[in-house]
Amino acid sequence: MRKKKWADPYIAEHTEFAVQIPNEYKGRWKQLLQTDSLHVEIGMGKGDYLHHMAAANPDTGWVGIEKDHSAAAVALRKLVESTDYDGRNERIIVGDAEQITDWFGAGEIDVIHLNFSDPWPKTYTHKRRLSSKRFLERYRLLLSADGCIRMKTDNKGLFEDSVLYFLENGFTFTEFSVDYRRNPHPEDAITEYENRFMELGQPIYQLCAKRQEAVYETAE
Repeated sequence: MRKKKWADPYIAEHTEFAVQIPNEYKGRWKQLLQTDSLHVEIGMGKGDYLHHMAAANPDTGWVGIEKDHSAAAVALRKLVESTDYDGRNERIIVGDAEQITDWFGAGEIDVIHLNFSDPWPKTYTHKRRLSSKRFLERYRLLLSADGCIRMKTDNKGLFEDSVLYFLENGFTFTEFSVDYRRNPHPEDAITEYENRFMELGQPIYQLCAKRQEAVYETAE
């Protein structure tokens, strides 16, 4: 999106929600958000999904990560100006998810959300995908014993490739859909971006992945 001049000053001003030095909370996010369950959305964009889910689930902690400062500032403003809830269980990190292992401790995250991530379609940019091997290796370290990764996308190519990424890197699926919104999912927020594709009749691809050993442990 177009760069907003007010973005960085606004982010610096609202430290009650925008975490300036996320490294300081590594291993302590649940304590900060006063919760036993931590969800992290990587690439939150303008924050619609994050805000809705945090408001609907006040006993769950939510952290949104966004590297685009303008998009993050828009999301932050929505949170600051919200009249629906006080945002006590929500925080925003403005930064690149490449650093995610610096910000969160081993086993600290219960659910990682990847919503409509950039597909990076060219061969030499595939490693930037948030579902690629190098990111999955990091997620494995950060997920709790029964933790999972929830992914949604409108991009068929990204979804097909991601299925292979997960399988090749020790994950298995507990949910899998090639037309996720065919049936109602009231517990899962529909963002403005997602709604646009639904209006065009495009399917939404969705999966939930867990580490194989975690699934086996649960099955026992």
